[in-house]
Amino acid sequence: MQIIEVNKPALAKKFLQVNTLLHKGDPNYIQPLNKDINEVFDPAKNKAFRHGYAIRWILLDHKNNLIGRIAAFVNDKYKTKGDTMKYGGCGFFDSINNQEAANILLNTAKNWLQNNGCQGMDGPINFGERDSWWGLLIEGFMPPLYKMNYNAPYYKNLFENFGFKVFFNQLCYGRLLKPVLAHKFYTNHAKVAALGGYTVRNINKNQLDAYASDFTTIYNLAWSGHGGLKQMNLAVVKKMFKTMKPIMDENLILFAYHNNSPVAFFINIPDLNFYFKRFNGKFGLLQKLQFLFMQKNNTNPKCVGLVFGVIPQHQGKGVDSFLIKEASDLFRTPAIKYTQYEMQWIGDFNPKIINVCHQLDSVLTRKLATYRYHFNTNIAVERHPIL
Repeated sequence: MQIIEVNKPALAKKFLQVNTLLHKGDPNYIQPLNKDINEVFDPAKNKAFRHGYAIRWILLDHKNNLIGRIAAFVNDKYKTKGDTMKYGGCGFFDSINNQEAANILLNTAKNWLQNNGCQGMDGPINFGERDSWWGLLIEGFMPPLYKMNYNAPYYKNLFENFGFKVFFNQLCYGRLLKPVLAHKFYTNHAKVAALGGYTVRNINKNQLDAYASDFTTIYNLAWSGHGGLKQMNLAVVKKMFKTMKPIMDENLILFAYHNNSPVAFFINIPDLNFYFKRFNGKFGLLQKLQFLFMQKNNTNPKCVGLVFGVIPQHQGKGVDSFLIKEASDLFRTPAIKYTQYEMQWIGDFNPKIINVCHQLDSVLTRKLATYRYHFNTNIAVERHPIL
């Protein structure tokens, strides 16, 4: 077997091909958009390069057939609360069902990370935000959500046989949208409404800058510092909202206010892979036109929850139930065609949000795992701290 660094465009194309070749014939597989993968490794597109660097390899067998790939990255901003060691990352891992091939890939990443000052590696993770390409699928082998890793079941053994230990599990929950919520949500909604001053608004695409400001305020109060998440800059959020605008459904993004001050958000989008699964990784002009046509004639049955947050000053008052009940009333109207709902992954270190999922009568749909490996194998891997 021969491992080759990806250092020119022809090899970057082969890096993409590995994923499609190894999942060929799997009815649940959806090919990621090529541009989404390429942008991870483009310093002009990925801000993680301001604080780190990345490298990729492909693996060939003795007949020069593509049989694996992996990437490794060092990001000075990547740190979980309580870490005393420097961790790098590996990701975009694919391998035939052969432990020797997997070990070559993982050891290549390990050696490179060691040479760059790391004492351990987490994987499979992304070189960037946790909302994309994060974790190994270990339960729920169904078509993936947009920018969610998908892999065959045998990948779990390849990682664990190498020596990786679970750092945390990533849980996805789903439910049908039309059934009414549990009685508790209506009771809490009534209590919050009686307090006065609380309102809920849908996002308005014509006022994105204002909502970006509200999002930034809520996020930085509710989420920054959790699980290594950093404060978000308003300019970055404005750019993010502008990028999201073409795929936003105003009915799916809600903000809660108290006396006109933002206190909570509930961010959801359509299941984009419902559209993109038809494109075989391409997203040129033709695919964009097809996407716009399919959106206009929407038959998409599923929407996806990205993030939910309440600022600390309003937690414990039932504001979460207030916002969820308002959203449910909207989602259950005949004008809303979505019938299924799935929440993007929630870390098993976040019991508060997991409890909300249980209260919603949602069911576990899939589980991914973020693994950790210490180069000094005498040092035990500790699980991610509970929030």
